[in-house]
Amino acid sequence: MLYLLAEWLGFEGILNLVRYQSFRAGATLMTALVIGLLIGERFINFLRVRQGKGQPIRLDGPQSHLEKRGTPTMGGLMILVSLTCALLLWMDLTSPFVWACLAVTIGFGVIGFLDDYDKVSKNSHAGVPARVRLLGEFVVAGVASALIVSQINTNVYLPFTSDLVIPLGPAYYVFAAFVIVGAGNAVNLTDGLDGLATMPVIIAAGTFAIICYLVGRVDFSSYLGIPHVPGAGELAIFCAAIMGAGLAFLWFNAPPAAVFMGDTGSLALGGALGAIAVASHHEVVLGIVGGLFVLEAVSVIVQVFWYKRTGRRVFRMAPIHHHFEQLGWKESKVVIRFWIIAIVLALIGLSTLKLR
Repeated sequence: MLYLLAEWLGFEGILNLVRYQSFRAGATLMTALVIGLLIGERFINFLRVRQGKGQPIRLDGPQSHLEKRGTPTMGGLMILVSLTCALLLWMDLTSPFVWACLAVTIGFGVIGFLDDYDKVSKNSHAGVPARVRLLGEFVVAGVASALIVSQINTNVYLPFTSDLVIPLGPAYYVFAAFVIVGAGNAVNLTDGLDGLATMPVIIAAGTFAIICYLVGRVDFSSYLGIPHVPGAGELAIFCAAIMGAGLAFLWFNAPPAAVFMGDTGSLALGGALGAIAVASHHEVVLGIVGGLFVLEAVSVIVQVFWYKRTGRRVFRMAPIHHHFEQLGWKESKVVIRFWIIAIVLALIGLSTLKLR
């Protein structure tokens, strides 16, 4: 909104700052952060009154989680509100990339909200059937992928090299949808401890803010040997909105959490990261930067597959962060060590920006 206003006024005087994506990214981060902090306490109180018992706690989970009874969920709504308001204020409203990513974020947020609402209203951790939820996710991801692919080619660029490219053609639409849905569910599986998913999402968003800015610049992308995607630099502003909204939420989600983001937030943020990775042509790099989310998802897949075949468990509990809790690690130790892993993986992801 402010970008179009500044453009209409000819970027005169101080409005010239709005022309620069770096300035708007910083302004978006601060706006989302301030909005989140301002609405946070009242929003949590509202959820606490409306939900009563809060998010249902699984009785077969770690016993330490039972003391979290009564903590409200659906805190992801707070993230969505602050993120969306900040974006609409500072983004270029003509950018198809931002609209596509915002559609995924809101669409996945709605699906997550329905799942959370079902759990709270029925006082059960079952939620919406997995097949129904996945169907909705693929519909949203498919529409967003079609919009994104209309602006980019259908190649997959492999990291650490500027020469190896996999042309997928029409199959890229399916690949893009799987990346978005996979990212959404991987982050959703990671969200099980106070602050565990929030900080890695912030770290991944910060990493992709850098990547999107570089990809959007023809000079930097050529120098670094990475694909140039005209207009992708605007996604750095989207990443900044995720960071600001995430930091505000972390203020209230830090142990002991006053609110859980629930599927409302984790699905939305994961889907957003997947859409950003597709739009910036760094889908494979997302698997590196978001390696922690991949690890969590793989641990669940391995656990379910092996248990169905043998009746035995590979891990004491899945996702894998619960396995370490069962080994005797305190929740805070698991969270901080997983944050460290997320930082290391982000640095590895940035190292894929190979100089020619």
